[in-house]
Amino acid sequence: MPLKLPRKLNLPSPGSVTDPRFLVRVLLGILFVANLVAAAMAYHVFDASPEALNQQLAAAIAQRQAWQLQLNRTRTLAGSVDRGKQEGEKFLSTYMTSRRHTYSTIIGELTETAKTAGMKAGATLSLEPIQGSDDLDMMSVTLTLEGNYAQLMKFVNLLDRSPRFLIIETLTVTPRAKSDILSVGVKLDTFVKEDADGLT
Repeated sequence: MPLKLPRKLNLPSPGSVTDPRFLVRVLLGILFVANLVAAAMAYHVFDASPEALNQQLAAAIAQRQAWQLQLNRTRTLAGSVDRGKQEGEKFLSTYMTSRRHTYSTIIGELTETAKTAGMKAGATLSLEPIQGSDDLDMMSVTLTLEGNYAQLMKFVNLLDRSPRFLIIETLTVTPRAKSDILSVGVKLDTFVKEDADGLT
């Protein structure tokens, strides 16, 4: 079906623009459009539906809970790291001997332990750096002891209760012929730390 256009399109003339009736019509048209926009906003025509808003709220709450859980985990992890660092520093300060005093301290303690157990002792020391550490070295102590079985057991028990971090690497016992005296060789490992001022 052909579209029929009006033969004549009447546009407002310059004189009719100032006509009060034309101005009133334009003003009424503007007010009508403004009322339509206000009604659309009042009834949330362009907004999300209440169901969509509820879904957005639930998603926001879930996201907040996930962030809170992540924050709590991070705080726990940070606390564990700090506690581990403090315990490590306490362990080093309690059980590690400083290099400045290590020889006299270790030899003195081992000699006193052997004397308390009633054994004769001699000792040699060697110091080796630990790979990957700038302030820790491993010290190996080789002890030669003489005494009977009971004295050896007492020495081992005293060594076990030592305030130092001592590791028994090897212990060899050789009995003497026609005697209850034992020749004992003990190799111990311990760790020493660099002094804070870097002196050795």
